[in-house]
Amino acid sequence: MTQNIKGFSKLSKEEKINWIVETYFSNPEESKKLVKQYWNASENLQKLHDEFIENTITNFYLPYGVAPNFIINGKHYTVPMAIEESSVVAAASKAAKFWGERGGFKATVINTEKIGQVHFLFKGSVEKLQDFFTEIKPKFFLYTESFTKNMQKRGGGILDIQLIDKTSELENYYQLHATFNTKDSMGANFINTCLEQFAKTLENEAQNFVSFNEDEKNIQVIMSILSNYVPNCLVRAEVSCSIENMSEDELIDSKEFAEKFVNAVKIAEIEPYRAVTHNKGIMNGIDAVVLATGNDFRAIEAGVHAYASKTGQYRSLSHAEIENGIFRFWIDIPLALGTVGGLTSLHPLVKFSLEMLGNPSAEELMKIVAVTGLAQNFAAVRSLTTTGIQQGHMKMHINNILNQHQATKEEKTQVLDYFKNTAISHSLVVDYLDNLRK
Repeated sequence: MTQNIKGFSKLSKEEKINWIVETYFSNPEESKKLVKQYWNASENLQKLHDEFIENTITNFYLPYGVAPNFIINGKHYTVPMAIEESSVVAAASKAAKFWGERGGFKATVINTEKIGQVHFLFKGSVEKLQDFFTEIKPKFFLYTESFTKNMQKRGGGILDIQLIDKTSELENYYQLHATFNTKDSMGANFINTCLEQFAKTLENEAQNFVSFNEDEKNIQVIMSILSNYVPNCLVRAEVSCSIENMSEDELIDSKEFAEKFVNAVKIAEIEPYRAVTHNKGIMNGIDAVVLATGNDFRAIEAGVHAYASKTGQYRSLSHAEIENGIFRFWIDIPLALGTVGGLTSLHPLVKFSLEMLGNPSAEELMKIVAVTGLAQNFAAVRSLTTTGIQQGHMKMHINNILNQHQATKEEKTQVLDYFKNTAISHSLVVDYLDNLRK
């Protein structure tokens, strides 16, 4: 390709595909066939998916699995998980079964506060700005009533608005820092709509504030946007049992295992290199459920990792202790989730996921997601401190290797049998498969 294409978005879906395969691929017909193989047989369903985003040409599939046997606050769940990584669903299921036999998981929503900010520049007296803010604060609520009345009927709405002075960090920089409760919706559109009205009110009212001089009246709004950092939209998930019940394997001493586990978590609390991988394992579970329930995993990831750094150093999200012979493992995690609005009312598999979970409220979904992250973390740390991570992970991954090399059913049977009690790596599997074929 030697130049940009003009008017690409106005092309039909077929025209977009034709341009792509003819521009970039050595075998256009084969590439076009591949793209169309992933179309849904139902024209209406495919049209629905096409309209989720822009310039859609096909669907990109992720495996959708389930992890049964979760008991959370005494209630049984089968948890949907959309993820491509081997062993994640199996690990979550195994951890759910383990803790289900020990009383299950406990989960508590600590708070559901969400945040949005109007960022603006003001050149003038901070005392006059504070007086101005105090005078017009009721108008922020008044002028957004048309947006907030339905949310207020559900028990949500704007909680508070504060003026924040950030001039020590950036010249003339201030914020309107607003907190919200959006009930069962994630609330991004609601929050952003309110914030943009706050910005208009701020600018308009400044023009009429008698104490301001001409420069002070010209407040410059830079942007109005919600924050995905929600340290006060917090849920706790936890498990506990006697250390004597910590092992299912007679070859593994329960007390030794419990102590190693606690130390492994403490290492992740103080060592950032370990903490990143430790928390990635937690997010394996969290992201999979967030995706399956139609929520924004990128927003969750950004907020969670910011929370992991709240002390100024990146640390483990989970914690463990042994006290009076009781092992306790828990996680406090910020999760801004929704069960109404967005994809939750559009995507058929999202609706399927939510119905399978009993059509949870946003708070109940927060508990389910946090528990899945904790379960995933338990499974990973247990493997690391006992058999090693590769034994379970590579045995799950071996099918991917065999499929990559187009192994037959008979070849798969022989390879799997050979590696039952043998160390596994990609190269060892490929070498063994090559020898079979010779």
